[in-house]
Amino acid sequence: MSGGVDSCVAAALLLEHGFDVQGVTLQVWEHEDDTVATSKRWQERGCCKVGIAKYVAKRLGISHEVVDTRDTFRAGVIDDFLSSYLGGTTPNPCVRCNERVKIHSLYRLAQERGADFVATGHYAKVVQHGTGYALERAADLRKDQSYFLYRIHPSWLPRLLFPVGHLQKADVWTKAESLGLPADELKESQEICFVSQGDYRTFIEMQAPEARRPGQFTDLEGRALGRHDGIAFYTPGQRRGLGLATGRRLYVQRVVPETQTVVLGPEESLFESECVVGDLNLFDDSVSERPIRASVKVRYATPPTPATVAPSQDGTLTVQFDRPHRALSPGQSAVFYEAGRLLGGGIIQPH
Repeated sequence: MSGGVDSCVAAALLLEHGFDVQGVTLQVWEHEDDTVATSKRWQERGCCKVGIAKYVAKRLGISHEVVDTRDTFRAGVIDDFLSSYLGGTTPNPCVRCNERVKIHSLYRLAQERGADFVATGHYAKVVQHGTGYALERAADLRKDQSYFLYRIHPSWLPRLLFPVGHLQKADVWTKAESLGLPADELKESQEICFVSQGDYRTFIEMQAPEARRPGQFTDLEGRALGRHDGIAFYTPGQRRGLGLATGRRLYVQRVVPETQTVVLGPEESLFESECVVGDLNLFDDSVSERPIRASVKVRYATPPTPATVAPSQDGTLTVQFDRPHRALSPGQSAVFYEAGRLLGGGIIQPH
């Protein structure tokens, strides 16, 4: 129970269906405390609002507890976030959190306590097909969060419940109001819950001062254009904050950690038709056995697009898109679907 509308409604729906529900909030970062020196309170920015979760649990008549997972979150999400940017790639902390902290911790807790299922407020569906289970896109495609869940272990699916995955977001809000839940307090979660001051660059500089390591901006031909603050502060497709006056619009094309170089070029050079995907997590083994046609999603906010996904001898996959994509970013996730069913995914590799 994060304290957001989705997990609160999920708990209420489970009660209606006769489940014995126990509320658990994972504390992953700051304490909720008035003394926290942030520009916005944690409960306004974070994805886990302990106070609201406790209130809703009491209103629903279920037990509630807070489980401290800060060390796990630090090692599995924060350290990964920092090392990725320092190494010139663009991580997705929400993907890592579900894989290494949120779903993982709840699943382990359920095993320890003999609980039958783990339920969250994610917008996704677990569907049984014969003796097998599949992870599928949510009914509300605008809110679908299966992209963030692709790294969970396939063996977990039989014990996962996503009660709001079959609903539209508007119906979830209506349900919350009908239950008398504090709808005005149940805010949408922020994508990067631990960035409570400034933007992610501010967070990187505070947590890893060594990130400020100046280097060269170059053009596509390798000609020097000026100096940058450190490769951790630049991602493919970025235009703002470059601090260069060249008389033309330049965008970050790629980051080269070996030489601490940030390569710039025109927007049209950002479009690519192919990427290599590694560090795979597959729900369907056919993806690694032969070329397949799939819909591939390379960002949460963009819809899946048609592509051919083909295995390579080194254990990676090559994705050939039907149309070029803008600013394919190493470190981000490419997730494969077939008619709404999640086949698996992996991390876009540097080139």
